[in-house]
Amino acid sequence: MSISVHTIEGIYLAGLIIAGVLTLLFVFIGDIFEGMSEAVPFFSPTLVLAFITFFCAGGYIFEVTGIFSTILSAFLSVMASGVLVALLHFFVLVPLSSAEESLSYHESDLKGRTGQVITSIPADGFGEVLLTSSVGSISKTASSFDHTPIAGGTKILVIESKNSIVYVAPYQPFEETL
Repeated sequence: MSISVHTIEGIYLAGLIIAGVLTLLFVFIGDIFEGMSEAVPFFSPTLVLAFITFFCAGGYIFEVTGIFSTILSAFLSVMASGVLVALLHFFVLVPLSSAEESLSYHESDLKGRTGQVITSIPADGFGEVLLTSSVGSISKTASSFDHTPIAGGTKILVIESKNSIVYVAPYQPFEETL
């Protein structure tokens, strides 16, 4: 099958193929060009390529089916592409750009977290604790904050975190101390 660009269907199909290939390339090597698009904040290569792809796909479908005239097909394709790109922007790209990294953490984030002792902690030595949260678990080297031994399986509270070592104390919820 050869693509003839002498017809409007051929132009739409060629545009669809080219925009699709450029979109795939942008997905794989888009980080290289990311800084270039920040000069003009309203210009997003992702949205421009998506608009061209949707426009060419819609135009091709309308022309092949022959339901509408060429001008009306182009107009409907522009309108549908605008709506789809707006939906893509507001419901996919904006939430992705504002999403936090769920797997990374700073040592200061560990202070105040609770966990459980995996390997018992001697009075002046090191053990291991497991800190759990809604996004996963972190295993850390631990030392006793007040230099008392802490047995395995004990629930702990992180008091301090320095040099990748957490300093912990046995955890007693406020309700139990009353």
